[in-house]
Amino acid sequence: MNKSDTAIAVMGAGLIGKRHIEHSAKLGCLCAIVDPDENAKQLAQHHGAAYFRSVTELIDSGLAQGVIVATPTQYHVDNTTALVKAGIPALIEKPIADKLDEAKQLVTLAADNKVPLMVGHHRRFNPLIQAAKAKIEEGVIGNLVAANAMCWLYKPDDYFDVPWRQQPGAGPLLTNLIHDIDLMRYFCGDVDSVQMLQSNSTRNHNVEDTAALLIRFKNNTVATMSVSDTIVAPWSWEMTANENPVYPNTNQSCYVLGGTHGSLAIPDMQHWHNAEDRGWYEPMHSDTIPTEALDPLIVQIEHFCNVIEGKAEPLVSGLEGLKTLQVLDAAYEAARTGSTVFVTGT
Repeated sequence: MNKSDTAIAVMGAGLIGKRHIEHSAKLGCLCAIVDPDENAKQLAQHHGAAYFRSVTELIDSGLAQGVIVATPTQYHVDNTTALVKAGIPALIEKPIADKLDEAKQLVTLAADNKVPLMVGHHRRFNPLIQAAKAKIEEGVIGNLVAANAMCWLYKPDDYFDVPWRQQPGAGPLLTNLIHDIDLMRYFCGDVDSVQMLQSNSTRNHNVEDTAALLIRFKNNTVATMSVSDTIVAPWSWEMTANENPVYPNTNQSCYVLGGTHGSLAIPDMQHWHNAEDRGWYEPMHSDTIPTEALDPLIVQIEHFCNVIEGKAEPLVSGLEGLKTLQVLDAAYEAARTGSTVFVTGT
């Protein structure tokens, strides 16, 4: 963990905001916390950081060189727009916005003003994902043909005592699977078309609890993806990657990538292949691709500091976040219409 002199403010002191605050403090870059809740003021005092109730107060202070926006999704665009207009780089928690047209406007505004914009698809910073990406690009499994991703988990009933979690936009597609979609894009490239079926028949809330997607990428790789927050199961990134200590690790994998010369399971990093001739009668062999253990949220903040200082280009830019949201928007349309929806250029 490298200490940074870059001054970072965190806007929003909820569950993910608190993790950003903790990591930024450890990195020595936390300068302020922004949240109207008085509890956030006490948190700021605990970390020796300034406290502001609004983005306007923060901007007027001139303290922050960059801001992590961890507010509820519906406030992402308004808060980040204010930052961009003030020339302050922003790292926005996923999704970049809850409305596709607003996300497009924000990305365009940042580009026009030459203000760096990142989106918090932090899994790309996980060494597991970086190692898998490197092996794919090296051609270790040959040409990608297909991928499968599962996000099956059970959210306890009291999770839904918060009313907004029962409403559209708070289901497992936008809350959970958007991360998996982003990684499939990272591995396979831009998306050509999407089909989707969804259901809310288990909990009967006004939002999906289960969905299945079929995705074709522009390079003709196809992927099947399924998500449910009402299945007791060990196959989700949360339960397999050992990324967040609040989730028990099941030592399973939730992604499988298949190519013409082998396959790769993630996150157990098992590489399957034939030793010599390829064929279904030939013996299968496996080896484990080595990786190191690092907290991707910390790596993401370190990268954000480098972006602010002009030392790096965003790994997950505003445009990348927009493209991932666009896939999800197409999936919702596919479910509504029962048709294949093509993903147009941004």
